[in-house]
Amino acid sequence: MTTLKIAIQKSGRLSEKTFTLLENAGFQFEMTDRSLMAKCRNFPLELLFLRTDDIPEIVADGTSDLGICGQNSIAEKGFDLKEIEKLGFGKCRLSIAVPEKLISSFATGGEPFLNGMRIATSYPNILQNYLTEKGISAEIIKLSGSVEIAPNIGTADAICDLVSTGSTLKMNGLVEQEEIFFSESVLVGTGNLSKEKENILQDFLIRIGAVLLAKKFKYIVMNLERKDIPKLTEILPGLKSPTITSLADENWVSVSTVVEEKIFWATIGKLKEIGAEGILVQPIEKLII
Repeated sequence: MTTLKIAIQKSGRLSEKTFTLLENAGFQFEMTDRSLMAKCRNFPLELLFLRTDDIPEIVADGTSDLGICGQNSIAEKGFDLKEIEKLGFGKCRLSIAVPEKLISSFATGGEPFLNGMRIATSYPNILQNYLTEKGISAEIIKLSGSVEIAPNIGTADAICDLVSTGSTLKMNGLVEQEEIFFSESVLVGTGNLSKEKENILQDFLIRIGAVLLAKKFKYIVMNLERKDIPKLTEILPGLKSPTITSLADENWVSVSTVVEEKIFWATIGKLKEIGAEGILVQPIEKLII
């Protein structure tokens, strides 16, 4: 039986988010704590557990059909992989940060403030591309971990590292100066799947796509006076149009629809203004359009 292989992070934040996505999409796996792979019980799918930095190469050489990892890992390795789907988690930015006490000295003069500096990073290729593009001459100090302590121990003058909340930078007396690369987790492949595996991939994408799309919407139900329906349709187009159901009181109706998460609170405010009552909000498990 043809099986689709997907390489994912063995452990860590991306691993947890990946499993949550797959489980919410209905995939069930057989695995143990020491497993290097896991087979899906209800779909022709197999997971390979790897270090994040190894995933792009494993996909590029065909050992795994697909991979789930951060865009930063793909860009750093430089493999020509096809981005199939953005997954909406693992969002972060690769930024340059400098010691807070030295910011004023870096800001003087007309030339780029990084000129002549030593910059510690785990992403030397992305950083070098940025420096070249900006015409900056700086020394790159490659470190595999604990990049944020480099300025404090005298290894470097600045760092280039992944930033999510910025709390780690603050703890080490660093201030973020410039974002040079944005990253999120993506599903990638080479684009060279067999017809059988391509069919499996399309079914896989429908399942995870339903979960990813559902996160962008809320399902709402409310009561509204019948006379205000024309006002409602201007506010709630929904996916097509809101569903309107008559109530025992012929002057009132029940309305149900979906609202985009990004405009949810603004929409709720408008609904209150036209007299909507008893607004019930529910999360959506899956949404297929």
